[in-house]
Amino acid sequence: MEKNIILAGVGGQGILSVAYVLDNAALDAGYHFKQAEVHGMSQRGGAVQSNLRYADHPIHSDLIPRGEADLILAVEPLEVMRYWHYLKPEGWVVSSAIPYVNIPDYPEMEKLLGELSAFPNIILVDSARLARAAGNMRSQNMVVIGAASILLDFTPEQLLKHVEGLFARKGEKIVAVNRKAFELGRRAAEFFRSLVTSGIDNGQALQLSSALVPESLDALQAPGWADTLKARPEVLEEIAAAGEKVSAGDFARFRA
Repeated sequence: MEKNIILAGVGGQGILSVAYVLDNAALDAGYHFKQAEVHGMSQRGGAVQSNLRYADHPIHSDLIPRGEADLILAVEPLEVMRYWHYLKPEGWVVSSAIPYVNIPDYPEMEKLLGELSAFPNIILVDSARLARAAGNMRSQNMVVIGAASILLDFTPEQLLKHVEGLFARKGEKIVAVNRKAFELGRRAAEFFRSLVTSGIDNGQALQLSSALVPESLDALQAPGWADTLKARPEVLEEIAAAGEKVSAGDFARFRA
């Protein structure tokens, strides 16, 4: 077994923290691992990335060749497009859908999300909404780790151990916020994938999972929403116009 991951984002989004959690979880799980330095303008809002590799056998290089990445884990959606050519044909993308607009010619979000939604194996999460629900917008990187956790070779407990260790010196409140961010990211990813496997396209899956109450997201409810959306695509507009909190268990309300 070998897993090659490209971590991508922009300076200030906590790519080093993502690497810390994954590196230590790999050690706890008994894997060999190598990680390249985080490269880029980490203090200036510029693009940053790192190669991370773990395996059940010795690894001789920390660099991932083009076409050999199993996963691109991105805290910023445009950064996926910078590294997509490193991805295996069957590789996965896990990304925040929330832009960090750090360049004057940043593309229109509708176009960018359309390009991302065309990836066959992708999980998109509204990291800002989920981090806000967790209690701190700075926890978006932990949301993305939680979303990626359904594809990794570690248990949630192995990952959460190092989420908690990373923030322990900042106090129990910050630990709890980042733990919740991880858990909400995982729930959102499971809900998103269940929608897609039930026949909903990536764009609709993102819209719906971003509109429902974050704490209510439950993959077991996704097939019900999928049936509702197939029969009445306008449901997404109705939820947006409802002006109230809609939970994942409320799909029957919108079937009429």
